[in-house]
Amino acid sequence: MPASLDMSYCGPAPLPDELWGRWNLDPWLIGFLAVVSIIVFVRPINRRHRPAYAGALALLIVIFISPLCALTVALFSARVVHHVLLVAVVAPLIACALVRRRNLGALLTPLAGLHAAIFWLWHAPDLYQLALSSTSVYWVMQVTLLGSATLLWSAVFAATPGKAIAGLLFLTIQMGLLGALLVFSSSPLYGPHFTTTGSFGLSPLDDQQLAGLIMWVPASIPFIAVGLWRLTQMLRAEMGARA
Repeated sequence: MPASLDMSYCGPAPLPDELWGRWNLDPWLIGFLAVVSIIVFVRPINRRHRPAYAGALALLIVIFISPLCALTVALFSARVVHHVLLVAVVAPLIACALVRRRNLGALLTPLAGLHAAIFWLWHAPDLYQLALSSTSVYWVMQVTLLGSATLLWSAVFAATPGKAIAGLLFLTIQMGLLGALLVFSSSPLYGPHFTTTGSFGLSPLDDQQLAGLIMWVPASIPFIAVGLWRLTQMLRAEMGARA
């Protein structure tokens, strides 16, 4: 049976004609983001890091405050967009802005395994349903996804190019595999969305397959882009050593 979404952090599932009025004005969340913004832009930091911080904060507003928050209650595909933005865009922006810690590069393999395990765990139907029906579990999900992804991307940026490329390839494959499982599943798996997709013109299975395609293809773009950048670094270093 689908879980009741009345207790979902983002509120009940919206109808299409009310979606754009469904901004999340949680004062605790807005206050937290405001404090983080003040700390980031008041304390002395490298000016080159400020665009990364600003981009991460802007995306957090889109993810948690804009109507996307409410849409994730109705559509699993919107939830996947939420998760992809969090782990593949916000996390690397935060990692870019943090001070490089070379020792993290040596931890790339275990951090990649940890993040993959957390990502798969929160997409297990039972745990996913629990997160949508409990605010505390919802925030555990968000913090563990973003935290593990930020550590992972920090390790990617600190590791040698060859090791970083291998780690990014693993991450692309594991996310694509989960996406493929969702695309080719013969039945919908996520009970919270069994009764919420119809008003958006999708069956629960259509919504799940769309989510799988998003995870399979667009979600891989940041990993591939950074992998190509690290490959370019490696080739330039080799060419410089030969010169």
